[in-house]
Amino acid sequence: MDSYGVVLVTVASESEGDAIAAALLEAKLAACISMTQIKSMYRWQGKIENETEWQLIIKTDLSQFTALEAKIQEIHSYDVPEIIALPITAGSARYLSWISENVSK
Repeated sequence: MDSYGVVLVTVASESEGDAIAAALLEAKLAACISMTQIKSMYRWQGKIENETEWQLIIKTDLSQFTALEAKIQEIHSYDVPEIIALPITAGSARYLSWISENVSK
């Protein structure tokens, strides 16, 4: 059974986001990846950080999460990258079918 979801990942630069997106799409671990510039505030090593980052919104079949996470970790520049999976509880049947067709099993 397919378990559709989105995976959120933040990266330091647009070029890093492009590299991760290309690798995931090439490996058929994602069907579509949207990327947008964001402002992030977070605590890191005892300090409050305020940075511009890029967020990837990765549409995938969550049955591939382990392989997807490993591929991201392999490329990502952060020591502790955000890699958060959220289930899609409902969606267009045609779109969900398209995800299935474009993500390896």
